[in-house]
Amino acid sequence: QVQLVESGGGSAQPGGSLRLSCAASGNIWRLNTMAWYRQPPGQQRDLVASITSDGVPNYADSVKGRFTISRDNLKMTQYLQMYYLKPEDTAVYYCNAAVFTWAGDRYDGWGQGIQVTVSS
Repeated sequence: QVQLVESGGGSAQPGGSLRLSCAASGNIWRLNTMAWYRQPPGQQRDLVASITSDGVPNYADSVKGRFTISRDNLKMTQYLQMYYLKPEDTAVYYCNAAVFTWAGDRYDGWGQGIQVTVSS
């Protein structure tokens, strides 16, 4: 059993900042690429940022220069630091990870999602 638990969401004003965390726990041998997705109301879920196990990041064009993804492999945790927030960043944010278990299974793990609301 593997769990991904997000924290740190909430509300911010335009131009403000928030930091999301996602902690993985359970039967995990290795976490490969980790990522953040978001789903605005009535829209599809899209990739925001990803980071490889070696720490190489990748960002959606809409968040480049404003968001920073990072991870702590020992803590099995990833982070999303969000600066200069805009109303269009409002969405449910989901943590994702490529999980390898001790049993040799590989699957995509998802968190339950956390709300981020940007408004004045």
